[in-house]
Amino acid sequence: MERLLPSDPSHLGGNRLLGRLGAGGMGVVYLARTPAGELAALKVIQPEYADQPEFRARFAREVAAARGVDGPWVARVLAADADAPAPWLASAFVPGPSLAEAVAACGALAPQAVRILGTVLAQALHAVHGARLVHRDVKPGNVLLALDGPRLIDFGIARAMDERTALTATGLVVGSPGFLSPEQARGQQITPASDVFSLGCVLAYAATARPPFGLGDSGALLYRTVHDAPDLQGVADGPLRAFLERCLAKDPGARPSAAEAAAVLADGVTGSGTDWLPDAVVRMIADRAAGLLALPGVQATEAGTPYAAARPAAPGRRRVLSWAAGGALLAAGAGGGAWALLHDDAEPAGRRSRKRQWLLGVQADLSGPGTAVGREQERAARLAVAEHNARGDKPFELVLRVEDDGGDLERARAAARRLSGDRDMLAVFGPTGAATAPVVDLYEDAGLPLVAVSEQSIGAMSTALMRRPRHYFRAAPLNSYTAFGVVLALVRQRARHLGMIIDRAGRISGWEPAQMMHQPASLAELSVTHKVVPVSVADGTPAVRDLLGRGADSVYYSGTPERAADVARFLRARRFAGPRFLDPCSAGEAFLAAAGDAAEGWQAVVPYSDPAARAARTFAAVYRRRYRGGPGPWAVETYDAVRLVVDRLTALAGPGARRPSRDALTDALGAARYRGIAGTYSFNERRWLNAENVYLYQVRDGRFRYTGPLTVEGV
Repeated sequence: MERLLPSDPSHLGGNRLLGRLGAGGMGVVYLARTPAGELAALKVIQPEYADQPEFRARFAREVAAARGVDGPWVARVLAADADAPAPWLASAFVPGPSLAEAVAACGALAPQAVRILGTVLAQALHAVHGARLVHRDVKPGNVLLALDGPRLIDFGIARAMDERTALTATGLVVGSPGFLSPEQARGQQITPASDVFSLGCVLAYAATARPPFGLGDSGALLYRTVHDAPDLQGVADGPLRAFLERCLAKDPGARPSAAEAAAVLADGVTGSGTDWLPDAVVRMIADRAAGLLALPGVQATEAGTPYAAARPAAPGRRRVLSWAAGGALLAAGAGGGAWALLHDDAEPAGRRSRKRQWLLGVQADLSGPGTAVGREQERAARLAVAEHNARGDKPFELVLRVEDDGGDLERARAAARRLSGDRDMLAVFGPTGAATAPVVDLYEDAGLPLVAVSEQSIGAMSTALMRRPRHYFRAAPLNSYTAFGVVLALVRQRARHLGMIIDRAGRISGWEPAQMMHQPASLAELSVTHKVVPVSVADGTPAVRDLLGRGADSVYYSGTPERAADVARFLRARRFAGPRFLDPCSAGEAFLAAAGDAAEGWQAVVPYSDPAARAARTFAAVYRRRYRGGPGPWAVETYDAVRLVVDRLTALAGPGARRPSRDALTDALGAARYRGIAGTYSFNERRWLNAENVYLYQVRDGRFRYTGPLTVEGV
């Protein structure tokens, strides 16, 4: 980002301009902060276009069409003003490098990465074409790489499919030579097939680090685009090369549609978030996030929290007390729901036959790396079903079907097909972790409500899901929200310089909270220095040594429990006494076992509440009686989630106990406001929980012990 020029305005349309992101033939793009506090890429149109009434009319129509593009991989339009003296368009800012920058700095992507990239971009184009737009400038510079997947940006020259008049003079080439289609090169009318040709150019560039029609002046590029075969040297013979050749056909009718392209590329694809990107590219993403700390004019957000009253921030330091990204403050969770101590999950057989049975499912890891959490989910779900079935006035009986996916994606897909294929299944709870998160697309295809509790990463789910979810609900705070709680705790503990270790061995679940740490740290005036440790590096302690040498007085580690233990032992050997935090996925029994005495004093902010809290007392007593041990992490949240669904089913059933459709249950969950043990459950338009709290734990005497809630209202 470049500084604003003296001639640049400081505000435009209520948006504060922070710097220049670039300039081109049609205008200037600024980094701006909207009145709602979001970062935006704001494009201002050049005066020569603004003076044309027909351009303004067309610009207004195209802005309206762009606002109708509904897809997770397209930077959404936030605001626009076609009638302003200088017409402008603001879209969501993506804090990551472009594909052009990444390939130039780090080289070509592996074939699997190219397929993942192509799948996402084809889905983005399918959304664009569904809004009856043609993008017309699909190029590496308009593909940004972010934490949770690529984004297609810049609709500056997009054109409605039914628009017959040219943007400028007839025959003028519009687009970027080297990445535009033969019909664009000839100045002819274009269709969605033109974008698919450009997609092929972009993917060929990603696979070879060379534009498929070479370099040179625009005239030479246009000639080669029309007459020459693309240069695909370096792309091995096989499905990927055959696909690129189809996209790069000179005849538009021979190219696949965007939807077909996405389906072809997605076949056999695995990977999520940034896992498919090289370590060097991930470092670039991290550096861009760190760069946000230097943005001018970031205003602190003031709101009350328990910690603000208990210990004010140091003089002169601003405090982060909430993150206003949508949602509303909800009352703290205290609800209970006492019931008689249970002996069986259902009524005796003689009584059961008189009630209609409705089916719920649990998909969990009961035999793999996530067994401990999966077991808590299964047990809590069984207790919630048993509670319902023990009621004498119940309008229907519930039957719970449990599928063990072992934490393996292929097993998880098979389990999801079995559960979603059962016509009597009304809702499913799961999956347990990020490795099996991509099954969400199967539930979406089946129109079956899927309520996730312990899997709360953004990237793991969103990379698999190429559309806005309708039936998928996140019933706990996202892992990334814990970053705001960590900063609150650090402010309370008077830390001033956080050293952050981002260990890529932790994959997306550990990466997300660390990535999100920069924003609240900036607002709290907490300086942050981070180091990225590649998976291939066995010893991450040199990174810790470097952070301490740079003056870090506190440490945050995201990665794996075992590698976190190495860091804990290193810090203990150096008698480091400052605050030490783990990401949620590293904080568990595995860390305690691996770190031993070095684990003492480490803290973690997690999305799950204390199962031994006063509000959960009745639940915990029943759990102990049934399972001969106290409930663990995620038990309370799973129990609440099942009761939420049961509550909505009961409301929908009515006196006649007529079983509702899956769509009806989905709509009811979307509009729900339910009081559970952990808090009040309601969802925003993205089906994310309107979060109230995250929770602080600290290791004392060899155990993670609950310390208290941290408010994340409005996140």
